[in-house]
Amino acid sequence: MPTEQLTIKGAQKTIDSWIKTIGVRYFDELTNTAILMEEVGEVARIMSRKYGEQSYKDSDRTVDLGDEMADVMFVLMCLANQCDIDLEQALIKNLDKKTKRDATRHQENDKLK
Repeated sequence: MPTEQLTIKGAQKTIDSWIKTIGVRYFDELTNTAILMEEVGEVARIMSRKYGEQSYKDSDRTVDLGDEMADVMFVLMCLANQCDIDLEQALIKNLDKKTKRDATRHQENDKLK
């Protein structure tokens, strides 16, 4: 597996190759959606303990937040591959949409000052 910098497109290709060789095949889209929710829940659990008011459980003290976030990205990229979505292009398009829509909205929001 590559250790150099990955583009989003490159990561999707690497994950596709990994799935087809080491992972055997993709889980179906609905299963991967459920797995994605599970992984997001694991990130939420860590965040609520590290930055929120919940106390740590012994089993949570050694969990790597970055690794858990990477699990979310991995499953999201699996789903993107299965749905023929180029996440790099989707992100570019999404940022353009947000930039146009929110050009002044956040600067004018008194709650953010």
